[in-house]
Amino acid sequence: MSPLEAMASDQPDTSVSEPIITVTPDALDHLRELRDDEPDADKLGLRLAIASQPGEEFRYDLAFDEFLTAAFTDEVRTHDGLKVIIPGDDVEPLTGATLDYTTTQGLVIRNPNRPSAPSVDGLTVDDELSATIEAMISGDVNPALASHGGFVTYVGHDGEGTAYLTMGGGCHGCSMSKMTMLDGVQTMLVDAIEEVERVRDLTDHTTGENPYYS
Repeated sequence: MSPLEAMASDQPDTSVSEPIITVTPDALDHLRELRDDEPDADKLGLRLAIASQPGEEFRYDLAFDEFLTAAFTDEVRTHDGLKVIIPGDDVEPLTGATLDYTTTQGLVIRNPNRPSAPSVDGLTVDDELSATIEAMISGDVNPALASHGGFVTYVGHDGEGTAYLTMGGGCHGCSMSKMTMLDGVQTMLVDAIEEVERVRDLTDHTTGENPYYS
């Protein structure tokens, strides 16, 4: 082996990209079975995209698509023979997620990330008070809600003492979630931050969607 060849062999292999998500063996087996029943199966990969809007619980769209015609902005990874296609805009909110399969639940996505906050006209999100509220939510409020599998997302404040939030996870859709917001989250924020006098929950807990943005 020449010195040049030896030097090249010591370099890391950059032809293989780091995975964005983890696909469990059970999910791989199931997806390969589904793919192999499709026409031109050897050309197909699994397209995984986020279908929900900002401020909503994550919803996903999974479909087989030709990986050779993936958009320039798509990211394509190979998982033990299965191509997974992720739209560029969804890479960050899907990074670290796990795609699993169980006989009782089917395909399941476990995502440690949280939906981005919606943008609402008239609310302030980028001032010092917003930074204080967000620090309180990440450091105190959400850890307290984590035992219930829930979390809140800061949407903004109106400059008149009201902070607007949405709720997600185990709290979303729960009959106790409104009480949790009023008696728990509001108390924590009002007691700790002088400028906050009240909170408003913008989540529609009966449908899982937010009519404020419809």
